[in-house]
Amino acid sequence: MRTARSGTSVLLLFSATVLAFAILPAQAQTFPTKPIRLVVPNAPGGNADLVARMASEGMSRELAHPVYVDNQAGGRQIPATQFVTRSSPDGYTLMAVGLGYSVNAGLYNDLPYDSIKDLAPVGIVGATPQLVVAAPGFPPNNIKELIALAKAKPDTVHYSSAGLASTAHLGGELLNTLAGIKMVHVPYKATAQANTDTMTGVVQLSLAAPSSVVALIKSGKLKALGISSQKRSAQFPDIPAIAETVPGYELMLWNGISAPAATPKPIIARLNAALNKGITSPDIKEKLFRAGVDINPQTPEEMATYVEADIKKWAKVVREAGIQGER
Repeated sequence: MRTARSGTSVLLLFSATVLAFAILPAQAQTFPTKPIRLVVPNAPGGNADLVARMASEGMSRELAHPVYVDNQAGGRQIPATQFVTRSSPDGYTLMAVGLGYSVNAGLYNDLPYDSIKDLAPVGIVGATPQLVVAAPGFPPNNIKELIALAKAKPDTVHYSSAGLASTAHLGGELLNTLAGIKMVHVPYKATAQANTDTMTGVVQLSLAAPSSVVALIKSGKLKALGISSQKRSAQFPDIPAIAETVPGYELMLWNGISAPAATPKPIIARLNAALNKGITSPDIKEKLFRAGVDINPQTPEEMATYVEADIKKWAKVVREAGIQGER
């Protein structure tokens, strides 16, 4: 027989549960009440840092509280990612994530976090395509001619990158796989030196961010063979997409924001709304466009789907190319 005391306990438990669910929307309404840290697992000045700062500017305005960038470079982004996954899930510690985050999931089998479960997607800022560039004297003038040369003379076409498992390295290996060719990867320690050696013909090709080569293309020191977005870019309409010749090819240096996994959904929704409104405001949108970023606001659910697919895609490339992780 249920006693009055047990009935009271059930009622109290039910009331507490209802109260807990009522508090969450209220938290979102009052959030934030203090500055928000946005951890960037890269050094200042690069793509991830610049995009994060633009996004944080827009978010700060929408949230009426500062969203400040905290650069925690080193260890191929792993220490910074671990720091965020172990931070309090209250919305006050966020992380800038991107292509490197996806690649690490397939590059290392001993990560101190789960790439799918331990971060909650907030939203995507956008993505930057890469340009395949070569010296003016390099015979191929487009991707079709490049593939024909690489097939006729395997292992003779060398492409540079800023290092092992860098964006350019992955892009080259993806082209090898999809086009059935075998270009040789030549890693450098800095993009500037890779571009210089491409101009002088030490290596035949480079895959580079538009911001680092557009001036060299305009001056005639480099020529663009293709762009790595699925379709032609509005900023470079005369440069063919690689996918026009190699269906399915896409290499995008994407940028997004995530939070610790247990962050309440109402707070995630508040952050997502601030991010999307911030990056689509005219001034921030223009800054991102000038930086070569195609903005792509998404819901947290859409970002989750994107990230999971991106992890699978690059894990396959890493596995097939036999790329070994270094720290």
